[in-house]
Amino acid sequence: MKRREFITLLGGAAAWPLAARAQQPATPVIGLLTPQSHESATPFLEAFRRGLAESGLVEGQNVVVEYRLSEGRFDRLAEMAADLARRQVNVIAVPGGSATAIAAKAATQTIPIVFGVAEDPVKLGLVASLARPGGNATGVNFFAAEVVAKRLSLLRELVPAAKSIAVLANPANAANTAALADMEPAARALGLQIKRYDAGTSRDIDAAFGALARERPDALFVAPDSFFFVRRVQLVHLATRHALPATYPIREFVDIGGLMSYGASVTDGYRQVGVYAGRIIKGAKPADLPVVQATKFDFVINLQTAKTLGIEIPPTLLARADEVIE
Repeated sequence: MKRREFITLLGGAAAWPLAARAQQPATPVIGLLTPQSHESATPFLEAFRRGLAESGLVEGQNVVVEYRLSEGRFDRLAEMAADLARRQVNVIAVPGGSATAIAAKAATQTIPIVFGVAEDPVKLGLVASLARPGGNATGVNFFAAEVVAKRLSLLRELVPAAKSIAVLANPANAANTAALADMEPAARALGLQIKRYDAGTSRDIDAAFGALARERPDALFVAPDSFFFVRRVQLVHLATRHALPATYPIREFVDIGGLMSYGASVTDGYRQVGVYAGRIIKGAKPADLPVVQATKFDFVINLQTAKTLGIEIPPTLLARADEVIE
């Protein structure tokens, strides 16, 4: 072999790995958008990664996750969703409630979206149906809005002498209007009067509790809402300070001192969003993945908070609780 031919052959061989790498597909990217803060989101993001792992994806190895946490700034969600759409991520995961899901849906009609919402995703306009979503979105429905009557009944058992119930709702959440309408017949059947107090900002929450301090209802019902979830420390602190027995939509309120909750697991919802995001990365289409519906609802009581409020929890209620926090 001539020297020139040998050098040409050697150069071609050295270029093979570079050519092979150039032909390899780029690592897929998932954009995750949530209204939570970095501090409060840690356990939920870990659950999301567990879901990815169930689908064979490991962050940093065969998938990249672009995180967008709005730190409770709901006015930034649309901008963050649009940014992920401009970056042409492979999937947008929005497990943080209806506000994030709606922002993502408005940002793109083509990039697959995996949501986690408490309200009916059909009514929110996210999917055509639960069984056959149809478009570019699918996900998890926590059904928090559908269990308001059950939560009201449990609150009545916990505070049997209660006659007036304050309902804290976010006026920006249209789904609350329908959900709270279901409370009216349930309240009448239990002999309860309910009065709604609106709060859509941190200042509104303070103002609402100021009104509650003056009017002194017997108990508080916190409506399911992603904004309230982000502000759960403020809500639990104020309810305890004003000695107001309160029921919350999910256990994370009770973990930090809330009295009682009844609802589906948000942590497991993040995991399921991770599973679906992974399946889509592997080739599944969101239009063909039915919306997952929560089937297990946890009833959690904080016994220490009950003692602080001077509430003696009926033994029958304690026996039905899925968990009692001492």
